[in-house]
Amino acid sequence: MLALALAGQLGEGTTGVHVLKIEYPIADYDSWKAAFDRDALDREGSGVRRYRILRPTDDPAYVLIDLDFDEASEAEAYLGVLRRAVYSSQQASPASGEPQTRIVEVVEAREY
Repeated sequence: MLALALAGQLGEGTTGVHVLKIEYPIADYDSWKAAFDRDALDREGSGVRRYRILRPTDDPAYVLIDLDFDEASEAEAYLGVLRRAVYSSQQASPASGEPQTRIVEVVEAREY
């Protein structure tokens, strides 16, 4: 019965979703977006189910990215590749500052 109650509270498809949250300052959104769109690390092939790009309304030189995964281990593996292949190299990284990252689990979501 509790499972049914919880299923009603969570939006469809959100149970067990793990989100890799990434945020950092950027120098130029269009250049950053072009690098993001090249998808050098194969997001879909790495287990990313969907992504969202957000920008603060008061700071267009900052981006926040949510990458959704089915499994925490997929998010952890992707973050490891990001750190090795992108964030460790100033030339490869589109960020103009140190990225902040965190993996979180969706425990409740509701749409109105």
